[in-house]
Amino acid sequence: MHTLLIHQVFCLPHEPGGTRHYELASRCVTQGHRFTVVASDVDYGSGRRRQDDDGDARLPSGLRVLRAYTPQTLHRGMIWRVWAFVVYMLTAFWRGLRAGKVDLVMGTTPPIFQTVSAWLIARLKRCPFVLEVRDLWPEFAIDIGVLTHPLLISVARAFELWLYRRADHIVVNSPYYRQYVIEKGIPADKVTLIANGVDPTGFDPDATGASFRSRWSEPGQFVVAYAGALGLANDIPTILRAAARLKEHPQVVFWLVGDGAQRKQLEAEAGSMGLRNVRFTGSQPKASMKEVLAASDACLATLRDIPMFRTTYPNKVFDYLAAGRPIILGIDGVIREVVEAAGAGVFVPPGNDERLAEAVLALQADTGKSRAMGRAGREHVVRHFNREDQAREFASLLARVSSNG
Repeated sequence: MHTLLIHQVFCLPHEPGGTRHYELASRCVTQGHRFTVVASDVDYGSGRRRQDDDGDARLPSGLRVLRAYTPQTLHRGMIWRVWAFVVYMLTAFWRGLRAGKVDLVMGTTPPIFQTVSAWLIARLKRCPFVLEVRDLWPEFAIDIGVLTHPLLISVARAFELWLYRRADHIVVNSPYYRQYVIEKGIPADKVTLIANGVDPTGFDPDATGASFRSRWSEPGQFVVAYAGALGLANDIPTILRAAARLKEHPQVVFWLVGDGAQRKQLEAEAGSMGLRNVRFTGSQPKASMKEVLAASDACLATLRDIPMFRTTYPNKVFDYLAAGRPIILGIDGVIREVVEAAGAGVFVPPGNDERLAEAVLALQADTGKSRAMGRAGREHVVRHFNREDQAREFASLLARVSSNG
């Protein structure tokens, strides 16, 4: 069968960002499926223009990536960001229509605008529409304070429900999301959980990442790595405050591996605080994360203390688990349940820099315990969040929805 995926920020392994969809699609094509992805022609992290990847030797046979025009305005402010989403929605619709005969169309949110393109293409091509919910929009925007006007909130929630009702099937990546969608009145048999996960073979828990480590740290330092976006939601200021508490511990260094709208501001803040124990490494391709995490002694995940963030399964945590590194987790909720069930790390209350600094020193002082946590996390993710198993479930779901449609 041939699936069309409309996904503005679709990432390939040689690009920074999450590769959930690439990993699922590339495994589906080994089972005889075909996948066409319509992605943005602007790289989300760098802002550079991209060409179609159709025929790229790095792609598995059966997977092609087409690029739809998008203005280079994603990081200029909220209005310009929305403008980029809207333009992509229109150009992706046009490219998707010209993708040939397909058996199923899949849209993913956020951003939610692109799901309109996917739904409309599915209707015009008379095939099923699968909606994937990766974050709960607009609830996240409301909780974080981006969406505040009562009328806009009402319109956004009405649109969200309209979209749920028009999907032939809904895929979610967190168990709470499934509960949330069902409580909106969507039948339970129409909602499937395919959780965020990881390809464990992409990480070597015994590797040391010597090249990356020597570039960004001094010999013998205890490296605490945060790998992900540097945005408003990610609570990086708490990491900086924890680093400030550890100024007198030169054996500890923090790596902030990533990029985002807040990076320049955060670098300025770290400079004003005199944080010589913090390194901003910039974003790294997903294929390089194996070395980055191997070079780390502990890995860090943080989000702001907002109720909706307790519902999410951050991609980075599953990479940390697969890399076999102990996790310092500044996120409560469902992902805390995963880490604690695995015995893979230490929970600290979100926003609490004092507890975060204490957790770093505790792991640094007991390397035996740290290594045991890392091993336990690796074993847990292989058993319960293995991308190979998830891809089989994903392919089976697509085939079932297509045959029912």
